[in-house]
Amino acid sequence: MFNSNKGLATLIASLVFIFITAEYTLQFSTESLMAQPKELVPAQEEEEEVEEIVEEKGPAPIVYGIPTDSLEIVEAEIKRGESLSEILSQYNISPTQIDLLAEKSKGIFNVRHMAAKRSYTLLHALDSAQTAQYFIYEPNNIEYIIYDLRCEMAVTKVEREMEVLERTLSGEIESSLFESIVAAGGSPQLVNKFADIYAWRLNLNRIQPGDKFKLIYDEKVVNGTTIDISNLKAAFFEHMGKPLYAIGFDQGDGLSYYDQEGKSMKKAFLKEPLEYSRISSRFSKRRFHPVQKRYKAHLGTDFAAPHGTPIRTVGDGVVLEARYTRGNGYYVKIKHNKTYTTQYLHMSRFAKGMRAGKKVKQGQTIGYVGSTGLATGPHLCYRFWKNGQQVDALSAKLPLANPITKQHLSEFEEIKEETVKKMEARDLNSTKPDLLATNKAKKPEDA
Repeated sequence: MFNSNKGLATLIASLVFIFITAEYTLQFSTESLMAQPKELVPAQEEEEEVEEIVEEKGPAPIVYGIPTDSLEIVEAEIKRGESLSEILSQYNISPTQIDLLAEKSKGIFNVRHMAAKRSYTLLHALDSAQTAQYFIYEPNNIEYIIYDLRCEMAVTKVEREMEVLERTLSGEIESSLFESIVAAGGSPQLVNKFADIYAWRLNLNRIQPGDKFKLIYDEKVVNGTTIDISNLKAAFFEHMGKPLYAIGFDQGDGLSYYDQEGKSMKKAFLKEPLEYSRISSRFSKRRFHPVQKRYKAHLGTDFAAPHGTPIRTVGDGVVLEARYTRGNGYYVKIKHNKTYTTQYLHMSRFAKGMRAGKKVKQGQTIGYVGSTGLATGPHLCYRFWKNGQQVDALSAKLPLANPITKQHLSEFEEIKEETVKKMEARDLNSTKPDLLATNKAKKPEDA
């Protein structure tokens, strides 16, 4: 009995010792772990450090050749009726300074000619008054005027570099000549030039769907922007399967156009003095006058056109008269040679510099459509004399202009061969103009 109790007591004492030892060991391990250096703590329990990224600013832009690191840039457009004085007065420029600026601008650019919707850039100081330092105005896409408003002030005109790109386009007539050439990438100016060249050889009112055309022309580009599509250098037109080239060549008196045989593409006179006009009254020995209300001879051809439409002389010549009369209104009369004279009536105004004795070239603008004199509405009355007698300009047989002379024949043949190669290389199915060559026309300081 005694031995049994003693064995039980020994067992219990052993169990208590094991329990106390285990608890102590666990407590010691936990405290030891917490007391370990920070670097031994697992990474996932460490607070992440956020690295601050400082964005570095690039250099301030150079605007019109002017560093702007200490200037604020303001870009806007001239508002309708807004003047230079109104703009600059908002940027701490006094009326006295503006008067001085306008005086310095004389002979460079008239500040009163600043037009609405044209761009300008103003650079002002970063002070509280925002004092203007420079004002730059762009009168057109090629030039810009720099007004330096610092100290003594200065005015400078700068011309941007202009590239002249020689391009070729082609197409097929689907509806009208105008729509087809414009759809192929041409401009209205190109259409007008093309029509003038071929007017004496083809009846452009009878062109048909399926007729084909190709053009070589110049495109003027400034800062990657096209500012003009004109200067038609050569053309090709296939009408009812018959090809006809028009090759531009200068024999010393300006660019003219000739066919493959060197014959001039034009008559000595343009067919009409207006582009895309409508004949409202033909030459007649007996016509009812809408103002005088009686029948009388109408020895001219009336072309209805909007007020202000440019009127062009049909041929080279010298101005005999440029004046006003009660019946004719403002009119110009031109002597072309010993045989031919033309007259243009009812103008709203003359072209600049139009006066008696002035020499004019075929196609030159001499005035603008109006309704002055005895006229019921805007139109041009065009009159034509042959050997001193008025005749119907639309039915008169007119001479061709001069062909290629023997002196220039070999040079013309070289240009013709080069032109034909360019035309043949142009794919009729191409949907946009091709670049042929580049010419940098101007090389002023960088814009």
